[in-house]
Amino acid sequence: MMKFVLEVKESKVEMLMALLNDLPYVKTKPLTPFKAKVLLHVKEAVDELNLVLSGRLKARNAEDLLNEL
Repeated sequence: MMKFVLEVKESKVEMLMALLNDLPYVKTKPLTPFKAKVLLHVKEAVDELNLVLSGRLKARNAEDLLNEL
């Protein structure tokens, strides 16, 4: 099973949902605004981690991070 997250203009949501709901092999489940925001932050964190692991971004010192909190 493959999962997707789509960003759709408000004016096109109804049309797209009607199309997707007509497909028997597709299940749709809209995200709440909170879950969408959390998902975006997690994606940004993973992207940043991948940059650090590939050497294109310098990691922050954990002690400095803890001192900020």
